[in-house]
Amino acid sequence: MERLSGTSILPDTFEGTRDDIVSQMGLIWGQIKAPLIVPLLQLAVVLCLIMSLMLFIERVYMGIVIVLVKLFGQKPEKRYKWEPIRDDVELGNLAYPMVLVQIPMYNEREVYQLSIGAACGLSWPSDRIIVQVLDDSTDPTIKDLVELECQRWASKGINIKYEIRDNRNGYKAGALKEGMKRSYVKDCDYVAIFDADFQPEPDFLWRTIPFLVHNSELGLVQARWKFVNSDECLMTRMQEMSLDYHFTVEQEVGSSTYAFFGFNGTAGVWRIAALNEAGGWKDRTTVEDMDLAVRASLKGWKFVYLSNLKVKNELPSTLKAYRYQQHRWSCGPANLFRKMVMEIIKNKKVTTWKKVHVIYSFFFVRKIVAHIITFIFYCIVLPATVIVPEVQVPKWGAVYIPSIITLLNAVGTPRSLHLIVFWILFENVMSLHRTKATIIGLLETSRVNEWVVTEKLGDALKGKASKTPKKPRFKIGERLHLLELGVGVYLFFCGCYDVLFGKNHFFIYLFVQAIAFFIMGFGYVGTFVPNS
Repeated sequence: MERLSGTSILPDTFEGTRDDIVSQMGLIWGQIKAPLIVPLLQLAVVLCLIMSLMLFIERVYMGIVIVLVKLFGQKPEKRYKWEPIRDDVELGNLAYPMVLVQIPMYNEREVYQLSIGAACGLSWPSDRIIVQVLDDSTDPTIKDLVELECQRWASKGINIKYEIRDNRNGYKAGALKEGMKRSYVKDCDYVAIFDADFQPEPDFLWRTIPFLVHNSELGLVQARWKFVNSDECLMTRMQEMSLDYHFTVEQEVGSSTYAFFGFNGTAGVWRIAALNEAGGWKDRTTVEDMDLAVRASLKGWKFVYLSNLKVKNELPSTLKAYRYQQHRWSCGPANLFRKMVMEIIKNKKVTTWKKVHVIYSFFFVRKIVAHIITFIFYCIVLPATVIVPEVQVPKWGAVYIPSIITLLNAVGTPRSLHLIVFWILFENVMSLHRTKATIIGLLETSRVNEWVVTEKLGDALKGKASKTPKKPRFKIGERLHLLELGVGVYLFFCGCYDVLFGKNHFFIYLFVQAIAFFIMGFGYVGTFVPNS
């Protein structure tokens, strides 16, 4: 009976099969490792080190410039002529330029009252300002609410126009373009643009318009964003760190050196003549604001950034909304670079140095290299060297350069310096989607023109908090993100391999980064609104 026992035969069979498979895989790995894997990984390491140096030099350069600007640079009011617009007895209110204020909207249930109220509250002669609400909402209830809000302000004497379209062609760019076609816009000299969650202070126009009135070469005045919900959750704190660097360093450096930077799409004032000369709004990419800024710059127009003028707005606090936003912000610039690189090279109105700045620094390093190197190097190539010890990454490339880049980034948000490790892990995870979106933009494949409006919750959470808590209901696809989970498994495997066989001692980083991918892969980041 012992000889015929299945309990002894079955395990031996499986064990033999398992040993055969493992030995075959080991044999295949040994045959392809030296002639194929090692050279390819070595090439990947070299390319990644080159891109790391490019990003490092760019960050150090901007760091040096911003220090010089803060120590010796003149404020915008000194670099350009600025004086308040004064009353004229003879002209009366005609001494003030006509200003159009545009508010593009799309199903903005939670924030429409705040944005319309803030725009209608701007301090400017009432007969020299037009508030234009561009409502693309598909929800009839929201449309009715927005229209009623506009009527309420109109009854108070505000010159407010409620405009709707029969379609959403061109999304935000299409709405803004359609709004500029209205007959009353011909009387306007400048246009201020605010997204639906932005709340400018009453003196916004008094502080921006004089730059355009007294400096005919200026086409754009851009204000800084101030985040009202940055402390809502850890994810919004991470966003604040990234965006504060953009506003504290990138925008300031561009304004101070080349009088060029990317328009942020909101909280800015355009000279309508500059907007029209650049060709108006185009919907060929998902970054219509950047597209307009580059085209206007190639026409010779200059931009000024006001770091001390802040406009309140809201950060996306749900992972779903943030992922869509980052896809648009990463895919759009890459696609715009593809479409405009030859146009920039052939342009004869700007200097060679400005062309180099736009092509190399503004587009290639910041919008393409920065995303790709973060994911490919630190999440794919560096972990792979644990499994292939024949390939070594120098310590300056694996440790010193990323550490310096990280510290330079922390300058933008000193209050969050203690969260720098969480920021690194968070940015590495998000670089997966930014890299994917960048490649989509460069290759112009599917989803290249995908536009999903970033959901802002406004007071939604406060309202829900006052009600009886409901058990969150969600679809598996909304909370499980397979890409993050897949990369997390890869990093965890590399970490285990390093513990057992490796000599690099990368396993601490690999395990911690794997945990970050798992946390985001299971959707446990940001806020969660039941039934949202």
